[in-house]
Amino acid sequence: MASISNLMFLSFIFLFNIINIPFITNAQSCQSSGTLNCKGKSFSRFKCSPPVSSSTQALLTLNDFSEGGDGGSPSECDDNFHSNSERVVALSTGWYNGGSRCGRNIRIKARNGRSVTAKVVDECDSVNGCDGEHAGQPPCRNNIVDGSVAVWKALGLNTDVGVVQVTWSLA
Repeated sequence: MASISNLMFLSFIFLFNIINIPFITNAQSCQSSGTLNCKGKSFSRFKCSPPVSSSTQALLTLNDFSEGGDGGSPSECDDNFHSNSERVVALSTGWYNGGSRCGRNIRIKARNGRSVTAKVVDECDSVNGCDGEHAGQPPCRNNIVDGSVAVWKALGLNTDVGVVQVTWSLA
């Protein structure tokens, strides 16, 4: 009996390790590319983001994409400003992937069960910040979906909160 128990235990450990190797590898493959000091604080810089899946975990932040809004500059993808009534987002540098997701729709799901489709129009820069080009804002974290007011409203979220956990996927 002891040998069967040992065999089952070893099988469990083997399968556990095989299943978890991709998660460990992905976590290790997205390391900080340094820090940026801004206004007396230190911010991690990332050129990568966690892997995209059918349910990618992220933090939804609020952004004003209109002229005079949070970013200061027109959206990277189309060189336009966007109304707060448009369902648009900016993705962290790794997810933005050099602009390869520009114009594509993503599906965002909130913890309340509501979901919305939004168009990628900009990068939430995870490498640079604290300068005029970034309206003085520090670099984004590497797991940000920066959504317009319309995205927040469609998800039934309170914009005063400013940051909520969501999942997203390519639509």
